[in-house]
Amino acid sequence: MQLGELTLTSLNGGNFRLDGGAMHGVVPKTLWSKLVSCDERNRVAYSTRCLLVEGHGHRTLIETGNGDKFPTKLKDIYGIDHDRAVSDALREAGVLPDAIDTVILSHLHFDHSGGSTRKTAGGAVEPVFRRARHVVQAREWQDATHPHERNRASYLAENILPLEPLLQRVEGEAEVAPGITVLPTPGHTAGHQSVLIGRPDEQRVLFLGDVVPTAVHTRLPYVMAYDLEPARTLETKRALFTRAIAERWIVVWGHDLDHVAGRLALDPEGQPVVAEYVSL
Repeated sequence: MQLGELTLTSLNGGNFRLDGGAMHGVVPKTLWSKLVSCDERNRVAYSTRCLLVEGHGHRTLIETGNGDKFPTKLKDIYGIDHDRAVSDALREAGVLPDAIDTVILSHLHFDHSGGSTRKTAGGAVEPVFRRARHVVQAREWQDATHPHERNRASYLAENILPLEPLLQRVEGEAEVAPGITVLPTPGHTAGHQSVLIGRPDEQRVLFLGDVVPTAVHTRLPYVMAYDLEPARTLETKRALFTRAIAERWIVVWGHDLDHVAGRLALDPEGQPVVAEYVSL
């Protein structure tokens, strides 16, 4: 997609599976199973969507997916039957990892930051995008490096600690690359951020991250059980949707297997819905 002087390319860092009940929170299976299918282990298939933004002499990568460091046991748990990482998708698009100037991570859970590091032949772990600034909210870095029992399984040190020398910690809304602004969108984690692309006088695109992981989660009650503050996620969604509809933003879902992006509208009852799907 061309967005003013910016070119956007959707990349898949590899598919995986997550528990359908956890992904849909308080919504019962009798409802969510009409919208998505699950396997015999109650797992639903998802993508790990990443976005390459090129323009103004700058290359930005939003998210890095699962990566390729999973041991056999975790591959089985998450239904991963491949060794694909976002660096593979970038090479297929003709871009080498060292050509990336900025990496933006919505948060530091393994399915968003795993492709940021790789194992060396000697078994050490090193950054993949060694020339790039890695942008996260300061609160997210604090929580990721001091995990507790509720979030420890999602924050893996091998994905996070090697990035510290390359880190740019921001607090709140900030323009971090030409035409690219991060917006705090708390709820899934306290330091979660989404990414707004484009200038105010142009068509704009919002990469949602995990505040709204799929098109199904556009429905307000659909909040993941993985979210640390579900009520805050709901507030964040309302605020984002109000602005996205008023300003005709295109929204990009980070985990939707079938739909990359879309525009939102209000239905006759005043509830936000996907009005149309958009290809990038």
